Amino acid sequence: MGLLPDVARSLSVTIPQAGYLVSGYALGVVIGAPIVAMATAGMPRKAALLSLMALFTIGNVGCAIAPDYNLLMAARIVTAFAHGAFFGIGAVVASNLVPREQRAQAVSLMFAGLTLANVLGVPFGTALGQAAGWRMAFGAVVAIGIVAFIAILRYVPSGMPGTKGSLGREFRALGRWPVLLPMLISTTASVSMFSLFTYITPLLEDVTGLTPHGVTGALLAIGVGLTIGNLIGGRLADKNLLSTVIGAFICLAIVLGLLSLVAHLVIPTVALLVLWGGIAFALVSPLQIWVVDAATDAPNLASTLNQGAFNLGNATGAWIGGIAINLGIHYSHLPLLAACVALVGLTMTLTTLINRRVLPAQISPAE
Repeated sequence: MGLLPDVARSLSVTIPQAGYLVSGYALGVVIGAPIVAMATAGMPRKAALLSLMALFTIGNVGCAIAPDYNLLMAARIVTAFAHGAFFGIGAVVASNLVPREQRAQAVSLMFAGLTLANVLGVPFGTALGQAAGWRMAFGAVVAIGIVAFIAILRYVPSGMPGTKGSLGREFRALGRWPVLLPMLISTTASVSMFSLFTYITPLLEDVTGLTPHGVTGALLAIGVGLTIGNLIGGRLADKNLLSTVIGAFICLAIVLGLLSLVAHLVIPTVALLVLWGGIAFALVSPLQIWVVDAATDAPNLASTLNQGAFNLGNATGAWIGGIAINLGIHYSHLPLLAACVALVGLTMTLTTLINRRVLPAQISPAE
């Protein structure tokens, strides 16, 4: 995201077209999640994680050497096929390694990789890309992928089998409303975040007036907020999952509304973006656990498909933001768009209070 202007210039496309590379990756996760889930269903969990990390690393090699926009998009989609299943399986593995009352915290620690990607990957990848070209950023991802493969090989426990039951029965289980609702909310949360986050660099440069180096610093600060919010969200969700989700959506709408008013001021903008990032990522592990608990007879598949739901939101958010910009919406108004989507997520979550049978018993407030 921090390199969108550079990618656009290098490949002779517009910034919204470059933004669709985010959408393409996210749609690759959506499409690939059920396919890869079926392909890896019977594999031991460790072997599945190793295979998926290998695919991810090879795909990023393709991104680094892609000569044009179309081939870069294709490489992004291939790479994305590993994403949904990797985080879906990883979340279930993490939750199975701890006592039940600590599962959301365990998932938040597993998803800390995503937040570290924003603390370190986005700002330093942006800096590396600005200094040595955006292809070098993909090269760095390849190197990190190799390290990750070795770490999985060394540290992830063996002996966790794959699914032995019928995949058809598991897919039918996912068609129930108590499972679909949190997946839809996951999608909505991501739409809200990525309708703004995809275009954060032009907002900070054109509206707030930051230099490219200033943007890197702001992204680093936002990444710190994402990390803290992710860990806090897991801790709060272990106490009361539903209240955590409702409170996060309310806070998101308020913070985004304020951001639209002060986007031209550096200090308030950066401070609100840090707070926004923390609140947005506080939703990740609660929603993941909600889906897994709702689909007790298909947890691995549900967890994987919820990654598809998140990334469907990523793609839709980037697409909606691009449409808004092409229609003449100013970058400073994108936070209002994100706030409206957050209110939709809040409304969907509140339906669980109106009709309690939608809420699985496992996610009732903890004693």
